[in-house]
Amino acid sequence: MTTTADIADFALGLDFADLREETVDELKKRVVDSLGIAVAAMDEAPVGVVGDTVAAFGGEGCTLWGAGSDSSLGAATASPPDAAMYNTALVRYLDYMDSFLAPDETPHPSDNVAGIVACGEYADASGEDLLTAIGVAYEVQGALAWAAPVRDRGWDHVTHTVISAATGAGTILGLDRESLRSAIGIAGTAHNALRVTRTGGISEWKGIASANAARNAVYSAFLAKHGLAGPTNLFEGQKGWKQVVSGEFEAEFSPAERVHDVMTKKYVAETYAQSAVEGVIELAERETVDPDEVAGIRLDTFAGAKLIIGGGEGNRYEVETKAQADHSLPYMLAAALIDREMTSAQYDPERIRRDDVQNLLRKVDVSADDELTARFEDGEMPAVVAVEMTDGTAYLVEKEGFEGHPNDPMSWAQIERKFHETASERYDADRREEIIETVRELDDRDVSELVALLD
Repeated sequence: MTTTADIADFALGLDFADLREETVDELKKRVVDSLGIAVAAMDEAPVGVVGDTVAAFGGEGCTLWGAGSDSSLGAATASPPDAAMYNTALVRYLDYMDSFLAPDETPHPSDNVAGIVACGEYADASGEDLLTAIGVAYEVQGALAWAAPVRDRGWDHVTHTVISAATGAGTILGLDRESLRSAIGIAGTAHNALRVTRTGGISEWKGIASANAARNAVYSAFLAKHGLAGPTNLFEGQKGWKQVVSGEFEAEFSPAERVHDVMTKKYVAETYAQSAVEGVIELAERETVDPDEVAGIRLDTFAGAKLIIGGGEGNRYEVETKAQADHSLPYMLAAALIDREMTSAQYDPERIRRDDVQNLLRKVDVSADDELTARFEDGEMPAVVAVEMTDGTAYLVEKEGFEGHPNDPMSWAQIERKFHETASERYDADRREEIIETVRELDDRDVSELVALLD
């Protein structure tokens, strides 16, 4: 039986020295990837709403990333919970973040990073402390996603995030065992999120929900730090998390090894779309496909992809906003075939509304296949894309995964290339290299040195 005591004992018992060198390396890649994505989102309007809201109340203790002299933000600092809210919104909003691939749940462990960095800055923590706490959060979130999926019971995956982020925040803040149990109990009792966020007509809240979870997690950790006792029987108690949210489960924790099962996104697209998008781009380039001559696109995929972005949880053919587009397989496949890429540019409102993609997306058919579902549950991310032309010619591409999948993880060179692409509009080459170097040397640096580069 998994309890708050089990999670607290795991978190407080994990030392930096317990992490394998390869695990530390992967954690550093997660930090670089998260920071680059955050930089790329600094001018996005919904993130700006979060920034304006945070700035309206003022606050000190933590840096708001990107709040330098050329920023429109009304403040450069905020309290740790508000900094967690804003900075996590940066990491999450573009839908370019990482994902943990469990059979029945696909959370985004990078949702934990910014809140833990904020707490690390507040606590004047070392880089080793930061990497350890991030490793704790990745492990807790992965363990819950694997053993206690909540999607089919109507809960959003950030229901896991608030627990993992509270555990990581409490770890880097130096909470003792009982205080950490209280932080986990407060976070997991008070902040369960509904799946309606990602069903039906999707709103901009989809890209902000995990930021709210990170804020609530950090606030829960500070309440416990200042002495507030929480429901430490969160999971097993009467009307507790197991009875109401997840059902019975038993989670197992390793020395942050689950970070090796985290994927890096190659495309700005929902997790389950990565293989299909890569496949349709490869096919379009290989066959020099003329989009105007396409009669239809058929995607055979696994059940989770059909459910979430293929029409199982709402109409995915009515696409008017970015929030709807990046959760619509018809849109993503149509745009990728036409443009031969899937970046933030494909989510510009003018691009979404253009007739070429609006007409083509209605020719996309998405079907779930039992064999592909079994392969996904065995660790692949399969996709079979067929494109039929108006002259009757048919083209086919089959994918087992994509560049960035745990079976084909990105190297440091690939991670750095992605970082330079995402951060280039704000930071010059020297600053970008300095950020990468600081992260790669985090074992010998402090959190304050990293945060100072994110103005």
